[in-house]
Amino acid sequence: MQQKPIPYRRTVFVCANVREGKIACANPGRGGDEICRALKEAVKAAGLNGSIRVVRSGCLDRCGEGPNVFVYPEGRWYCGVRIEDVSALAQEILKLD
Repeated sequence: MQQKPIPYRRTVFVCANVREGKIACANPGRGGDEICRALKEAVKAAGLNGSIRVVRSGCLDRCGEGPNVFVYPEGRWYCGVRIEDVSALAQEILKLD
């Protein structure tokens, strides 16, 4: 095992969990997958895909509040995210300190 430096300045976890018969962030009509794709596109368009990584996550255990997005290492948590929120959310995420 090797320990290496963190390869990205920021990682954005977007819940893309689907659960049959129960509320989940990426169930049909909830938008988790679409939000993840849109954030990935925004990062790529900004030329920051080497610094910011947007990933689909499994369940973040807040399904009723979702779709959920968690930004690491800042520890920012966004819930109830809608596809209409992606532009504003991307602007926040793209700001590298």
